Amino acid sequence: MLSKEKTMEAMSRMYQMFPDAVGELHSESPFQLLIAVILSAQATDVSVNKATPALFSAYPTPEALAQAPIDDIISKIKTIGLYRNKAKNIKACAQMLLDDYGGIVPDSREELIKLPGVGRKTANVVLGDAFGEPAIAVDTHVERVTKRLRICKLNASVTEVEATLMRKIPKELWVKSHHTLIFFGRYHCTARSPKCEICPLLDMCQDGKDRLKAARK
Repeated sequence: MLSKEKTMEAMSRMYQMFPDAVGELHSESPFQLLIAVILSAQATDVSVNKATPALFSAYPTPEALAQAPIDDIISKIKTIGLYRNKAKNIKACAQMLLDDYGGIVPDSREELIKLPGVGRKTANVVLGDAFGEPAIAVDTHVERVTKRLRICKLNASVTEVEATLMRKIPKELWVKSHHTLIFFGRYHCTARSPKCEICPLLDMCQDGKDRLKAARK
């Protein structure tokens, strides 16, 4: 397990690699971001960004989406995985925003996770990107990278990964670190073919050393 000091050394190298890491989902309001993040579960940001322009053009507000026929919603997001269930969730989410929050996206994790289709990861993304609140959302990239680098235990749950990162990274860097870890995992330390041989973090990554050693055999 990397210490706090070594964790921040690793993060600093990643910051240098991806100085402009930000959320890649397209949105123009907290509501649109919330819907986009719900749609992104088990789907790529690229696929979501291809579908949401037509969706948001037709239904830009909670009022419009809540009133939309479910078949119309499905037709606009059918290129995204799990589209039928997601269509139901975003329509129900829009309705709950109207019924319980005056059509305004809440800015607390406790309230966000009450919404249909919203789990802790989704809530954390919205908190960080829509409201600038310190939060770390653990997706597959964040989990993979932090475990490969031994920042977190290999058997850690998603919530344990989040708690470990919150403990080892200063609060004011949580959102930046979340996006940087995603970029590092998405574009460098990929699931199937990580670029270990050219990685600036190889000297502190036992997983990478083991991979290269096995590849030489």
